[in-house]
Amino acid sequence: MNHLKSSIRIKENVRKTYFAFKLILLIILQIFYAGDTIVTPFLEKYEIFNHIVRALIFLLSANLFFSLVRIITLRIYLQQREETKVQPNFVLGIDRIEFLINLISILIALMLAFGIQPLEFLTSITIVAAAIALLTKDYISSIINGLIMMFSDQLEIGDKIQIGRHTGFIRDITLINLVLKNDAGEIILIPNTMALAADVVNFSKNNTHQVIFDAEITSKNEIHLNQLEELLQQILEQYPEVVVKEGAQLNILERKTENLLIRYQFPIKSGEKLTEVQVKKSVNKALIDWNYELRKGELL
Repeated sequence: MNHLKSSIRIKENVRKTYFAFKLILLIILQIFYAGDTIVTPFLEKYEIFNHIVRALIFLLSANLFFSLVRIITLRIYLQQREETKVQPNFVLGIDRIEFLINLISILIALMLAFGIQPLEFLTSITIVAAAIALLTKDYISSIINGLIMMFSDQLEIGDKIQIGRHTGFIRDITLINLVLKNDAGEIILIPNTMALAADVVNFSKNNTHQVIFDAEITSKNEIHLNQLEELLQQILEQYPEVVVKEGAQLNILERKTENLLIRYQFPIKSGEKLTEVQVKKSVNKALIDWNYELRKGELL
């Protein structure tokens, strides 16, 4: 069982506890609302409280129903994926749908709390509803596109992708935006409509992708590039399971008066996001330390 599946099941067990608590609360409210109890005269006397209890019963009933559907759906999904990779997108998509449905349930419950019949209300504001739909069509389109990406296996949270001139790792898929984080740590928000309409390069769907480092070092020490390459090779040897060190290259991109612009690149297996971050930190530190030692003249 992979770590993600274990994490999902732990969270689902917590949700089941909340489900039981909400079920008990619903039963208590239903007894007070429909039964003959000490609060019945109070509810009959104050109609507003009667409406509030009714609204709470509707809200809890709707929430419990959709929570039950979610639990069953996710359970079936996890059972079917026993020997295959579990996609966090699927869980994210279910969470987003549940959020939307609960939001609609809250709006209906508010109507019931104020004594408004939802069907009659919607019928009476048909023209207004049409105008609202027209004004929010872009948001509706983004929501639909976001759900499509969540349930698709083409883009997955953690994948390294390129959309237009932006490259980064997918950190989240919301109902409005695709959230990327680039190598500089900057957060990039890509509208869902643009993400599906533009050309997308998914580096993580290949077996490997190239990790590239560009750096400037003093040109006085060009003779020591072989030593630098050996040092970087030793770092890559610490990650034999994910790095293809045979494909590593150290090249000079540009010669300047006092500096050399160098590029070090190597293939790394896709899907190893956490390890890739560790490798990048190690290589970056080695390049910085090497350049510092060169400028001090200790390697001359």
